[in-house]
Amino acid sequence: MQITLDWLREKEACSESMLRFKHTFPEGAEYQDVLDALAKENKADWAAWLMKEAGSTNDVLEVESLEVECSLFFAGQIKIKGLVKIAKWLLAGGGIEAGGGIKAGWGIKAGGGIEAGGGIEAGADFGIYAGLRVRISQKTQYAIVKAKELPKNLLLGTFKQNDNSNDEVKTA
Repeated sequence: MQITLDWLREKEACSESMLRFKHTFPEGAEYQDVLDALAKENKADWAAWLMKEAGSTNDVLEVESLEVECSLFFAGQIKIKGLVKIAKWLLAGGGIEAGGGIKAGWGIKAGGGIEAGGGIEAGADFGIYAGLRVRISQKTQYAIVKAKELPKNLLLGTFKQNDNSNDEVKTA
């Protein structure tokens, strides 16, 4: 999907973001390229707005392990076989799956569910949100957070322990 200044105007983006976009991408840019630029600047609020307006994609980011020194914003689903360690924000338009643990220095937000083979941890005073793009009627089915133990900062989603039990522990 191509993001342009006209598209941002149509969606009533703030003037500051449109000015920055105009200087960074005078000819427009692909959706994910814009998210990547916002991640480098840790502009989670702008990225969340863009993801809300443009929606999630069917793209899948699939890697062995992932360590990022700033933020990571991805319009689709994130699948990591090992550990995920993000210094600032982790935002996904779809779900997030990791074979190991998921750790973000700040917050974690996913359009779908979040699943980790280990723990899920957001920074102190930041939240974990699962199911941001899930209908309320489907929340208990798709806004699932699976980990070895209940994340301290779970603010949205239904927690299920990933020890193969189906016991629902907490709904946020």
